[in-house]
Amino acid sequence: MIRINCPFCGERDHSEFSYGGDGSIVYPALDAPVEQWVEAVFQRENIRGVQTESWQHVSGCRQWILVERDTMTHEIHSVRAAHEGVAKVLEAGK
Repeated sequence: MIRINCPFCGERDHSEFSYGGDGSIVYPALDAPVEQWVEAVFQRENIRGVQTESWQHVSGCRQWILVERDTMTHEIHSVRAAHEGVAKVLEAGK
């Protein structure tokens, strides 16, 4: 079982979250050529080791977070808000 420390709700079981995919992808502009979209959406690395993943806390705050997780051991190295504006609000509240 994976435990994810949601920055909004605290530590929760991974069953409360929905996996959103590779969190390191930078998507092209909406008017970018089809080839760039195909590359971003379908051509993915199958990373063995630490990668950044996006997750949504669907059974909690519903916020998107970025989780840095080792795909071999499932060890979580870091968790942060997916959107910079939300992260700034969290930091200001500390």
